[in-house]
Amino acid sequence: MRALQAAIPLRPGDTMATVAPSSALEDDQRLQEGLAVLRGWELCPLEQNVSARRWGHLAGTDEERLSDLTQEAPLLACVRGGWGSARLLERPIAWQPGWLLGFSDVTSLLWARLSAGFAGGIHGPLLTTLAAEPAWSQERLRQLLFGEMLPALEGEPRGGGQATGPLLAANLTVASHLLGSSLMPNLQGAILILEDVGEAPYRIDRMLTHWRLCGALQQLGGIGFGQFEGCDSSPDDPWTTTLAAVLNERTADLNIPVVKNLPVGHVCGNAALPMGQLAYLDGNLGHLSLVA
Repeated sequence: MRALQAAIPLRPGDTMATVAPSSALEDDQRLQEGLAVLRGWELCPLEQNVSARRWGHLAGTDEERLSDLTQEAPLLACVRGGWGSARLLERPIAWQPGWLLGFSDVTSLLWARLSAGFAGGIHGPLLTTLAAEPAWSQERLRQLLFGEMLPALEGEPRGGGQATGPLLAANLTVASHLLGSSLMPNLQGAILILEDVGEAPYRIDRMLTHWRLCGALQQLGGIGFGQFEGCDSSPDDPWTTTLAAVLNERTADLNIPVVKNLPVGHVCGNAALPMGQLAYLDGNLGHLSLVA
């Protein structure tokens, strides 16, 4: 992976900007609650106008949403996911050093920014989900933004030994649609953490097969699976493959560490993960930790 432009840890009094790159905001109260959490960390939100912006299902036109990413603030925090971020990548983006926070549809921006050589991307809570996060998850995000050490995450060990490599995290569906584009970060030796929501096991199988046919999974140093909320088959359908069976079978022959059930994804308890930072994955013990 190319040398990254580092993000400077935040300090009390720093500003943050609200970014709405995807679907239109549906709940301004949850946005205000998320901003209140950041104010509690002594960050200063800039005045925002995203709440009432609409262009079809999106939070404004492409030009309006793209302009959110050019705001001058050390932290750009995304409001919500949905769909629309990838549309912005058809145009050149003048990325700036600093932090970009979000997940789900924001995967497109996190990965494109990393592939352009900028650290500081955080796969973590959105402004509309931040207030509902448990205390440990909020504290983890604060620690990451302010340059403090992060505790290891615990998942379900699936074997394969240990590996160290640059950390990537993504929504599987969104990242799958970047395959073959110039916006993909370097996967060679990476520790990849995947999550998703509302996808049937056969669709998870189809996407992971696509990654295998591209040779993408075979490049990884290790793989972790977060939460796949609402992705399992009905227990009443004996003919449907389970999510667990798909994840196990599609990674069994990779000969790399595999960890499942990490606290990452569309659940309360969405652990913040810094994109591109060196990470250590232990498939035998189920640990994911950062390397200082």
